Order: sequence, then structure tokens, then C-alpha cells
Amino acid sequence: MENILDGKITETRNIKSMNMDRMPVYDLLKLMNDEDKKVPYSVEKVLPEIEKAVLCVIDSFKKGGRLLYIGAGTSGRLGVLDAVECPPTFGVSSNTVIGLIAGGEKAFVQAQEGAEDSTELAVDELKNINLQAHDVVCAIAASGRTPYCIGGLQYAKSIGCRTIAIACNKNSEIGKNADLAIEVEVGPEVLTGSTRLKAGTAQKLILNMITTAAMTGMGKVYENLMIDLKITNEKLLERAKNNVVQITGCTLDEASELLKISDNNVKVAIVMGLLGCTLDEAINHLKQANGFIRKIDKIK
Repeated sequence: MENILDGKITETRNIKSMNMDRMPVYDLLKLMNDEDKKVPYSVEKVLPEIEKAVLCVIDSFKKGGRLLYIGAGTSGRLGVLDAVECPPTFGVSSNTVIGLIAGGEKAFVQAQEGAEDSTELAVDELKNINLQAHDVVCAIAASGRTPYCIGGLQYAKSIGCRTIAIACNKNSEIGKNADLAIEVEVGPEVLTGSTRLKAGTAQKLILNMITTAAMTGMGKVYENLMIDLKITNEKLLERAKNNVVQITGCTLDEASELLKISDNNVKVAIVMGLLGCTLDEAINHLKQANGFIRKIDKIK
């Protein structure tokens, strides 16, 4: 009988942790820390593939498309986590980046392990959110063989979507079912098969890169500041004021007034402060520049 996990590096035993159950706590922590240090270097090796993914997502966004993450277990939770942070950080709608996890919302806080074995479940969920050809579907699976992800990718391709796979094993099944495979090998886990560890860290780093770089490519960042953040609490209001001050050189009081006039639209407040223009003029400048402050003629 074939073992579906045979040959997968994510399931290989780590020779350095063979006696972890007898290690002093500090020694175990040191080993985990040493192993974690390898993750960024592993991600570095797949930067060309991540670049292609970012450009694909930017192209989709420009056409009104969405980025859909699909995954199970830790991988699915990481996709949901990245998706829900996009609206407050970049001012996009909650429909722009969506995370789907096998087993639904309940699976985010309670494991629904059996759900990942269904190839139809992801298809149903993608249909429920009205997947369109100009969307991008990105499957995330440390093992690279999750049926839920494979089913979703196959359906996405069948309607013309561009597809991306993020796995932690080379020559993965999800990679074979996607237009672009990002396969980062981080080596055996300290706790054998516990891919919430190094594999999860690698996936998180890659998702951070994809959405941050894609949103930057959509004009959501000026210099290294968030300029489309949603002001939903006191902390974010102070951050917005500071961003206006740092970009325009105005005082905090002036930043508060600019935000008040712009109805807390940070980007509009910044343009008003930079150009000394009216609200309507700032809105028009941004419209002409497709939302990019740097593309406004009067701004260097």
C-alpha cells in the first residue's frame, strides 16, 4: 500500500532533534531557533517565482480581479490571516483578498482535518464567491498534496483563472496543477511532520511578500508609509496623522484638520497638504494619476 507522505521532506525526521524529548528546555529552544534561521534563506531561493506571483496579482487587481487563497489547517489559517489584514492596512474591500480554509470559518479556531481530503469542497466555495476568470487563485499546502487545494486549482484553471501554488516540497502535486509553483524547501521539522513550524513560517513570509508588494504596485504605499489605511481606531488615527506629517511636513494640528476635511481619507489629505489644494482638486489629481501620489505631475 502506497504511503502518500513518502518522499516528502516535510515528513522526514530531523536528525538533530531525535532526542528532543530528553533535551533540556534551553537546548531545545536553541535548536528550534537555529532551524528557524534557515527559513529566510530558503525563501530567498524562490524570490524569482514570488516576483512572478506578485506581477500576476497586480495585473489581476488592475483588471478588477481578486486574490483568493485556499488551504487547509495551518496553511489555510495563514491565508485567512493575510487576507483579513489587507482592508485595514491598504484600504481595500474585504472582497479584494479572500482566504478560504477547508472546513469553513470554524476551522480557523478548531481543526477540521477531514475537510482537506475533499476535492469538491473548494470547488463549491469558489463557486459560492462567484470566482471569475480575472481572479487569481493561490493554493497553500506545506505537503503540496492536499486534495482540497488540488480540486480548487483544477476548477480555477477550468474557468480561465491564473493559478499559483505555494508548497514546501519540490515537484508537488499542487505545483503540477498550477500555472506558477513556489516550492520552498525548509528541511525536516524539529517535531516531525509539524508543518506549523518552519514550513508555516516560510509560507507566512511568502504571503507577506505577495500582498505587500502587490499593494505597493497598486499605489497603496508612498515612500514606506501606508497611505490608504482605514482609520478604525485611535491607534490608526495617530498613525494616519503621523504619516501626513512625515510626508507633507505639516504640524500634527494641521494633519488633523486635513484628515477632517478629507473625511479621514489619508491619501487625499496628503495630496492636499503637498499641493495646498482643495479637497475636490486633490481627489481629481488622484483620479488622473490612478491613485498613485508619485504620478501626480506637481509632486516629485
